[in-house]
Amino acid sequence: MCGISGMFASPDESVINRMIGILAHRGPDGSGVWSDANISLGHTRLSIVDLAGSSQPITGSNDCVIIVNGEIYNHLQLRDKLNYQWRTGGDSEVILALYHDFKMKGGGDNHKTWISKLNGMFSFALWDAKHGELILARDSLGIKPLVRSIVDGSLLFASEIKAFHAHESYTPALDEVSLALRLAWEYTMDASTLIADVHQVRPGTAEVWRLDSMSQPYLDSVTNFERQKLNPQHSWSPGDDASRLLESFTVSVQERLMADVPVGIVLSGGLDSSLVAAVASEAAGREGQPVPACWTVAESEDNPDWIAAEEVAKSLDLVHHQKIMNDEIFIKDIPKLSWYGEDLDVSVLFFQPLFQEMRKQVKVGLCGQGADEIHAGYPRYKSLGKHRQLVLERLKSINSSISDKIIAKQLPTNECYFDNSLHPEDYTNNLEDMLNFELERGQLSNFQLRLVDRHSMAHSLEVRVPFLGKFHREQAYRLPKEWRLPNVGLEKAALRSAARLTGLPSHITDRPKLPAGTATSPNQLKSFLSEYSNYSQELANHYSNFTRVLQKQPDMALGLGLFEALHIIEPHHRRQNYSIESLIEEVIS
Repeated sequence: MCGISGMFASPDESVINRMIGILAHRGPDGSGVWSDANISLGHTRLSIVDLAGSSQPITGSNDCVIIVNGEIYNHLQLRDKLNYQWRTGGDSEVILALYHDFKMKGGGDNHKTWISKLNGMFSFALWDAKHGELILARDSLGIKPLVRSIVDGSLLFASEIKAFHAHESYTPALDEVSLALRLAWEYTMDASTLIADVHQVRPGTAEVWRLDSMSQPYLDSVTNFERQKLNPQHSWSPGDDASRLLESFTVSVQERLMADVPVGIVLSGGLDSSLVAAVASEAAGREGQPVPACWTVAESEDNPDWIAAEEVAKSLDLVHHQKIMNDEIFIKDIPKLSWYGEDLDVSVLFFQPLFQEMRKQVKVGLCGQGADEIHAGYPRYKSLGKHRQLVLERLKSINSSISDKIIAKQLPTNECYFDNSLHPEDYTNNLEDMLNFELERGQLSNFQLRLVDRHSMAHSLEVRVPFLGKFHREQAYRLPKEWRLPNVGLEKAALRSAARLTGLPSHITDRPKLPAGTATSPNQLKSFLSEYSNYSQELANHYSNFTRVLQKQPDMALGLGLFEALHIIEPHHRRQNYSIESLIEEVIS
């Protein structure tokens, strides 16, 4: 796991050095820069595999060089099949080897044929000087981030938006259309970010960039190597199929134990993280790794999540580390939540203390993210009509100069949006359409996975998501609707059937879904919103185009104010004073 950055066209190593300095939290174990006349690449490393080797950037044959963020779980299997002069013992180099093999066989421009062989979470930048092409690619679910922007005629790209502050000509501004969609749908959409002209590389794609005759960067082609779509079958039986579903998940956990450093488990006490814990011993035995310990944080020992997690760890005989969140520190750290999260979130207060505590003993964590998207775990899936109405009401409460193009389904289909419609009536008519929408358009990549990536890497902790493993996704995508969301009973019916085959207590396998952030620290969040209620109202009024929607979302109003202060007015790393009060005063004054 690492931080990557680059500058294509008129490269400046001093900019790259500042970029990797800003991203140092993503990789405190080493850094490197590589440059030629057209590009400069920077890398900051969190060493997980091949600890003594595998420094990056990695140079290969035929004038190729690569920087990678993430893990390739099948790298050993790929090594056995490739004829390549290996320079490292790590997993990242296998991407260079696959590309080399592709070019040697005359692969042309169909990058799907080689990138689709990768099983992992990754983003990478590969520069092929011989062919004059820069390849930017991101894993099929968007687990690992990669953002880009044109600044002063150069293409900047990095793991996090904040790295662009390294360029003196970078002048961020709010993207109001993206903000409107964020407030209406609750996550940013497609390749957009909250910053105008900063876009994400789409999950499951490879972009090829070149320089024109004036040495200006341009996007030459985009290859989709994987898109997400459910494939529901007509029947599914717990007696015949639950064990296969469980096995697919156990394999995913096993793959994600690949590490030369200690691994831990994020244990909230909910079904998803409890299932990770339940198969951990079996997966560790297969992989020849120690059984991971578990970590839990909550605001008190009376918290239902705390109690449930305690019982799960005890029933499975797992080592369990617990920490009560400190009220005073929690409030003090909210600006850091905004800075590292790169969004409006202030409700996921437990992430920072949780990952900070885990990092004291492990470098890698396993979590339950992704289960709700593929197994239909969110409450909104039970009432899509109400959700459609809520999203539309929010859009209509935003100034028409911004929302009209969304409501009229006239979004530009460019590198920012994948379709001209993000109107709720087009995606909320049935469960299958809604799940496909959220898998592809932002709920997973731009919200859940962003949260895990940014807040874990803030503490140099790599967190992996076994629910999104290839084998498990194949099995989960085949589930009929009634085994995701039955007409009667609890959500995630098939997954619960699989969980009942483990050693988990029945009241854990049958525990209803609770919202992670508010369930873990409900009183602290309520106290925070109450203490800063005057500011949330002032901020709602300050953002006049969004006043009505922000008045009903005070946490978003506060989050927006902090976001503007820290990501637009003056970045966190340049500040001396960053109390909540001083930051908000800067915005509203």
